[in-house]
Amino acid sequence: MARKIVILALAILVITFGLYFYEQNKREELKILTISTTTSLYDTGFLDEVARIFKEKYGIEVHFIAKGTGAAINDARLGVSDAILVHAKSKEEEFIREGYGVNRKIFAYNFFVIVGPKDDPAKIRGSNVVDAMKKIAEAGREGKAIWVSRGDLSGTNVKEITLWKAAGFDYEEIRKEKWFRETGAGMGQTLLYASNEKAYTLSDTGTYLRFKRAGKIDLEILVDRGEELINVYSIIVVNPEKGNENFDLAMKFERWLVTDGQEVLRDFGRDEFGMPLFYPAVEVLEKKIEPYYSWIAKYGFINGSECPKEYRYRAEEYGIAFW
Repeated sequence: MARKIVILALAILVITFGLYFYEQNKREELKILTISTTTSLYDTGFLDEVARIFKEKYGIEVHFIAKGTGAAINDARLGVSDAILVHAKSKEEEFIREGYGVNRKIFAYNFFVIVGPKDDPAKIRGSNVVDAMKKIAEAGREGKAIWVSRGDLSGTNVKEITLWKAAGFDYEEIRKEKWFRETGAGMGQTLLYASNEKAYTLSDTGTYLRFKRAGKIDLEILVDRGEELINVYSIIVVNPEKGNENFDLAMKFERWLVTDGQEVLRDFGRDEFGMPLFYPAVEVLEKKIEPYYSWIAKYGFINGSECPKEYRYRAEEYGIAFW
């Protein structure tokens, strides 16, 4: 009897230690990729789907940190993230020229829209972008309209600044005027604030549609025409020479995003909204599909390319081609 008890105790001990070492090995094998991203990709729910599919295929867990493009880039500079998903070419160019980013790939596009209250006090409905901005400023100064800016150096905010400039206004000056408000927050929160204030704002299409469908906002798309409103999304991997120990994982993710991930983009949102929230960009660039190719090249390329040669790092080893 005593012998059986000893054998049973030893068996329990062996099983316990076996389970312990199994869990330890499991933890060690768990691979985690950290990506800082613009809020417009995150707020739509798209990245939740991306993380699920990527983990199922590769066993790699992707953690997304949702911030404006400027803050996402700062994360990468500080070593917080392994890659970034962003949409502000001028900021991206600065990031890679500093030596922090490599292998920039354009993977998606959609369009910015100017949204506002149904009664449209500035009468911008159907206007071109430049005229719409002029009308909003005029109505604002007359006390008839409010404009809400993110004011956070996000990709959306950077686009907004260029639109004000195209309309003949200095952003740093008009932001001081009473009709001009700033949230310092992401796209979702900015839409909520604009809706509450019956104001105008610039939004990406995806986040607007998601919030509108959910009944969270009472705003309408008033301006959605013109190449100036194209919204180009890129992935940039943090340079391993800046301490990115997950470079291989990040490149695997980039490769997936510009191959299988394009199908996820193509379908995401279609059933719910009758249209995808984002459009895959790789085929457009490969086949030079117009007019979108020219628009992406004009507003998304850096020195005639997605990524100039001097900022490419071992990309061919991962099957990455550039346009």
